[in-house]
Amino acid sequence: MFQLGKTIVSEDIIEKDFLCNLSACKGACCIDGDAGAPLDAEEVAILDEIYPKVKPFMRKEGIRVVESDGTSIKTEDGDLETPLINGADCAYVIFDEKKVALCAIEEAYNQGEISWKKPVSCHLYPVRVQHYTEFSAVNYHKWQICDDACSLGKELQVPIYKFVKEALIRKFGEDWYSELEKVAQTFQQS
Repeated sequence: MFQLGKTIVSEDIIEKDFLCNLSACKGACCIDGDAGAPLDAEEVAILDEIYPKVKPFMRKEGIRVVESDGTSIKTEDGDLETPLINGADCAYVIFDEKKVALCAIEEAYNQGEISWKKPVSCHLYPVRVQHYTEFSAVNYHKWQICDDACSLGKELQVPIYKFVKEALIRKFGEDWYSELEKVAQTFQQS
């Protein structure tokens, strides 16, 4: 672990490789698990605002859940996250012709309907950020469904921090990412 500003960062995001391999996993991270994508309060407000423009891209099952439960939910622990369809798929999941799970929010973004790409937790994956009073922990979340992404990342030599560069900059800023790159160079030299 090392510190960058008010973050404590796992060395795994520098040392481990990762590159999403959608053709292998079919977007399993959006349909497996028992929780929706983590959200922050600002993102909840954004989802509420953009929902009318995202709705045309969604599946009817997702629309039903959002219109019943809201664009986001609060868990028993007080965490905010995207709602799920029958405790599985994220409400915003759509599928392409090859049955690959994609994001209706991101599709609306790609089509120029909205200017917000998707929740930052999705954009950052496999990096997870846990906020504490004095700092935020930036960790690699290892999940078996991403084994193909780890293999592809290793084959193409793409460290996690480079794979999620745009998302890390979105979350922490350019200066923070520049400092992370300096730390990574130090690690590579040792």
